[in-house]
Amino acid sequence: MWKIGSALFAGVVLASAASPLLADADADADANIRAQFKKLMPEETIQSINKTPVSGVYEVVMGAEVIYVSGDGRYMVQGRMIDLKDRKDLTEPRRAAARREAVDQVGEDNMVIFAPDKYDHTVTVFTDIDCGYCRKLHREIADYGAEGIRVRYVFYPRAGVKSESYKEAVAVWCSDDRQTAMTNAKSGKKLEAKSCVNPVKAHMALGESLGISGTPAIVLES
Repeated sequence: MWKIGSALFAGVVLASAASPLLADADADADANIRAQFKKLMPEETIQSINKTPVSGVYEVVMGAEVIYVSGDGRYMVQGRMIDLKDRKDLTEPRRAAARREAVDQVGEDNMVIFAPDKYDHTVTVFTDIDCGYCRKLHREIADYGAEGIRVRYVFYPRAGVKSESYKEAVAVWCSDDRQTAMTNAKSGKKLEAKSCVNPVKAHMALGESLGISGTPAIVLES
């Protein structure tokens, strides 16, 4: 079932500025599509509307989603557009760009970052404090740093907002030293319960919009 998850925008603004209108000949299509989505899904934000190689069909980017809509705003298609002649997936590069932009717009001020003095690559990791493989990854965090890889953590407690994992994520975020708190929590140490303004729910909603179902989920620069 098709689902758009812009509830992720609560707390952390991820929507980019409105994109420029299409060429004058396509202004009607732009207006039709925006009007239809405003009527049916007023909570959603359209990042961009672009032409596709198929006449009368337009690419609509909403958060990390890429869908296709007819110029009159009546028909919507969810799935991949494939150029059969060139055997080329036209959708996945656009989805990758949308995912990357959605993650980057969280802002590094809203992440827990482990960075060596010099690094060549950055990965973003959706993590659950109590996830076994997440803990294994974190035990090797120094090795990643030695290889020139910077790790940006965002929280994804899979059991939900009432879980102990969620409370631990909030406690990490609200700690004076988040890196140390993250390491302690992932090593099984009990953190003092704390409360403060935090981005954990926004991280979770972003993960849901990206289709993340397990952790650690790693988003590469590409």
